[in-house]
Amino acid sequence: MTTNSIVETILNNAGESFLNLTPDELVAHAVKNGEGVLTDTGALMADTGEFTGRSPKDKFCVVDAKTENTVWWGEVNQKFDADKFAALLDKVLNHLKGKRIYARDAYACADPRYKLNIRVFNETAYHNLFCNNLFLRPTTEELTGFAPEWLIINAPSFKAVASVDGTRQHNFTMVDFSRKIILIGGSGYTGEMKKGIFTVLNYILPQERGVLSMHCSANIGKNGDTAIFFGLSGTGKTTLSADPERKLIGDDEHGWADDSVFNFEGGCYAKCVDLTEEKEPQIFKAIKHGALLENTRFIPGTTTVDYANISVTENTRAAYPLHHIDNIAVPSVGKAPENIFFLTADAFGVLPPISKLSVGQAMYSFISGYTAKVAGTEAGVTEPQATFSACFGRVFLPLHPGKYAEMLGEKLKANPNINVWLINTGWTGGAYGTGSRMKLAYTRAMITAALNGELNNVTYETHPVFGYAMPTSCPNAPAELLNPRNTWADKSAYDAQANKLANMFVKNFEQYAAGVSKEILDAAPKATQNA
Repeated sequence: MTTNSIVETILNNAGESFLNLTPDELVAHAVKNGEGVLTDTGALMADTGEFTGRSPKDKFCVVDAKTENTVWWGEVNQKFDADKFAALLDKVLNHLKGKRIYARDAYACADPRYKLNIRVFNETAYHNLFCNNLFLRPTTEELTGFAPEWLIINAPSFKAVASVDGTRQHNFTMVDFSRKIILIGGSGYTGEMKKGIFTVLNYILPQERGVLSMHCSANIGKNGDTAIFFGLSGTGKTTLSADPERKLIGDDEHGWADDSVFNFEGGCYAKCVDLTEEKEPQIFKAIKHGALLENTRFIPGTTTVDYANISVTENTRAAYPLHHIDNIAVPSVGKAPENIFFLTADAFGVLPPISKLSVGQAMYSFISGYTAKVAGTEAGVTEPQATFSACFGRVFLPLHPGKYAEMLGEKLKANPNINVWLINTGWTGGAYGTGSRMKLAYTRAMITAALNGELNNVTYETHPVFGYAMPTSCPNAPAELLNPRNTWADKSAYDAQANKLANMFVKNFEQYAAGVSKEILDAAPKATQNA
């Protein structure tokens, strides 16, 4: 079936269909349908049902002539037979007959040269509101003659039969790069749609358009300089990129073309557990009429959200359009970056609070995607645990991580004035439990100094194990913090901890070694003893 024939089949067989409703209309439909309720700020609050997060073990990629030798197959990208996909698609289309359908035309990529047109089909109004908020919204003129290149068919009420359909269980997310379809069934978690398109862009842009796709936030300074922030959950990516002195390009997904950094999305999908106006004023104020809250609960007897309530899930979320935030770049496009920040919350207390990376170290660190979990963040975690996620978004990479790292290296070599910084927002003076967390004020001061060029002419010393260049002074930050070994009372304990962490890096990297260059391999930390 062609894209057009699938679109016609869904719309012609629907019990009733609604195309491109406004946020106001979608909120009204959702309340009328019993999909959600309004909070005291006017936001719509809905539950996603059985699944309150992504289900990576149930994500599949169709294997065919296009993908057989290009996709990085394994636990991230599981193979799914093309004929089985066709059969499953027919089942879902038949399932949607007679149902209420909410359709939406949208696109990804704020740089018009790379625009990807999308049509989404949803069973619920709140899912369609999510798509309105997270994807880019065409103008009235752009909707005239709109031709979708990709389809998202989202059917949470359809449940697969694993033994017949070839899935792992009743829920699934399928990506077919040849038919250009994302097929989702059995799960009401809205993030599957957002990350499905991110996976698509991670496949198309690097291979076909020469654009590096990135799981990062980005902002622009008053002088037009762009900065990029990479970091896993808990490293401070959202907090540090939300700078009142800089305009936000976006908070999660971007592309880096030769002359631009551009947002893939038109909104934000923010975690809101323990959200307060004091801690995250931008997010807090953005949750107003038109925004969507997922899996939150009210303070009893009120319609005020209790953000501390995690009775449904810790992964409570808010989805809102970017224009709900004041200090944004319009359009969501900046110049090529001048500074790149890799954020890590190193709970081992080993890494410097700020250090400058060579091209090889940048590629190695990019593939490593390191941070650490601490006691209390997850059940059973009683001491620091290293966490690695390739390119800071391993589960969304259809290509080998080495492909993205090599592209990063090529861009850095073509633009030698770009600075790459490693920022440790974690522990100093010892590991978690004995040391202390790096003060946010010092981290901000170091990032500001890097952005202002104030670290260009200071002296640096080299970390003996990781090889990073550490500044010996930084405006508004204590000099004694800059070399982490100096902050430990027991220097031999620090040395042992540094070697332990270095060996973790090396062990993790073994899975990628066959697909990367010697330059990247040579940038590995040099442990002086085994773990």
